[in-house]
Amino acid sequence: MIRSKQREHIFKMLFQIEFNDEADMPEHLKYYFETLDNATEAEKVYIQNKYEAAARLVPEIDVLLNENTKGWKTSRMNKVDLTILRLAVYEMKWDEDIPEGVAINEAVELAKKFGGDDSPSFVNGVLGRLARREK
Repeated sequence: MIRSKQREHIFKMLFQIEFNDEADMPEHLKYYFETLDNATEAEKVYIQNKYEAAARLVPEIDVLLNENTKGWKTSRMNKVDLTILRLAVYEMKWDEDIPEGVAINEAVELAKKFGGDDSPSFVNGVLGRLARREK
């Protein structure tokens, strides 16, 4: 499975935290993996590890997002864009395997696929601003 497809699965798993209690997530994730037919065990482990790492950092990621957006606090963002941003910020700040530019580009691609008409430009703008401020 290519890395962008793995990222898509991580995004889908992260998206679930907006709608499920934390205590229920292990059961949801187990079901998700049961329906993931075309993934090897190594790919499932990779996806789960990245999901868990990003999910643990959501409070810290949200602080960064709130500091780098004007008029768009995380509480106002649509859940798809917010989840894409969370995953991208995790990759930019904490995942040493993913170059910053790749994280931004992949986030924009996810926004094109799952977000609304304005999602790609919104995601790109927020992540670009964050990248410039972090340098």
